[in-house]
Amino acid sequence: MTLQIRRVVTGHDQNGRAIISVDEICKNVISRRPAHSSCVVWSTGEFPTDNGGDADGGTRPLATVDPSGTVFRLVEYGPGVAAPNHRTESIGYAGVISGAIDMDLDGTVVYLKAGDVLVQRGTIHNWVNRGTVPCVVAFVLVAARPVERAGRSLTATN
Repeated sequence: MTLQIRRVVTGHDQNGRAIISVDEICKNVISRRPAHSSCVVWSTGEFPTDNGGDADGGTRPLATVDPSGTVFRLVEYGPGVAAPNHRTESIGYAGVISGAIDMDLDGTVVYLKAGDVLVQRGTIHNWVNRGTVPCVVAFVLVAARPVERAGRSLTATN
């Protein structure tokens, strides 16, 4: 299973005209476990961001979330893949591109299929592909403060 994503990034030439800065198949595809792969399409390091630079936001080293910025990542979950329960300090926008996946939210399971979208607001959750085909999900993660409930901070978990 290899995630093949064409990444097209725009920019500006020295005269301020719009140009294509990057047009390639994502090179930074990683796999942290069998039948699972992801690529960071872009990240910013700050929010709001400065669109005037030439640095490639797809090549910045980062963890799941950028604590001061944004991350745009595509993830492919193969059949049988179950992500571990986790929480991020972000607001996450997720759109299912292809296939289907279950999002387990502290025991409540939501089935999402191609075309469905989800807003993940710092909750504990995991992703499980119970189907027979891979599922591709596009995520945009924006840094957020941890949720406070019952006098405690619900910080990120892995």
